[in-house]
Amino acid sequence: MILSVCIVPVCPIRAEASHKSEQVSQLLFGDLCEVIERATDFVKIKVVYDNYEGWCQENQLDKLDGDERLLKRGKLAGDWVNEITLDETVMHIPFGSTIPDSGFVGRHRVEYKGKVIGVEKKNLSNEFLKKIAFYFLNTPYLWGGRSVFGIDCSGFTQSVFKFLDITLLRDASQQVTQGDEVGFLQEAKWGDLAFFDNEAGRITHVGILLNTNTIIHASGKVRIDAIDSMGIINGDTGKRTHKLRLIKRILKQQDSLLF
Repeated sequence: MILSVCIVPVCPIRAEASHKSEQVSQLLFGDLCEVIERATDFVKIKVVYDNYEGWCQENQLDKLDGDERLLKRGKLAGDWVNEITLDETVMHIPFGSTIPDSGFVGRHRVEYKGKVIGVEKKNLSNEFLKKIAFYFLNTPYLWGGRSVFGIDCSGFTQSVFKFLDITLLRDASQQVTQGDEVGFLQEAKWGDLAFFDNEAGRITHVGILLNTNTIIHASGKVRIDAIDSMGIINGDTGKRTHKLRLIKRILKQQDSLLF
């Protein structure tokens, strides 16, 4: 297995080995992947974090050279945008990027003096979840996005839960297979994931419940809206935008529900 690490702030992952191909996900600085195939300037990768596959530009990655300390995502960049020095050149990386303990990313020396947030399950609280989720407020919707520069609905939920040391799969249709089902919205707790389907019954959207009547999700932008047993009601237009399908509980140790 050949491991590589992302050495740019955000690296697009595409469906095919072409710049014209659909972006299906992204790597952030410090994210790890396994190279499984090569094609000209692109490599097919499998993301270590969630096993997602796609194609990246090879020059946006660097070989890990066996430093497995990066496999432990213990420290994440803690401001909306963060300054890091890569081989004496300043670069700005987004919230949630992995900060290495070794002082190196691949063959590159890095120096980081900014804010870090430790990835620990003991952070599990309503207040901490809101703090992380609210960093993304007003981030524009971007298909395949996983950063505060642009994010999609499942990229948002995955990114928030990463800070809680809980791995969610990449897409909403995959995340719905995780956790335990909650029977009714009235039984929901903070941090539960709400899933929504289209007319064909396919899961197409996901958001994080803040309580039994409020949800934070990425739709146009990361926003907070009202929710009832039928679905989401847009706070700006008053229109119903998403039809509720089911609720899943990922967090096992929530405190009592806080409003």
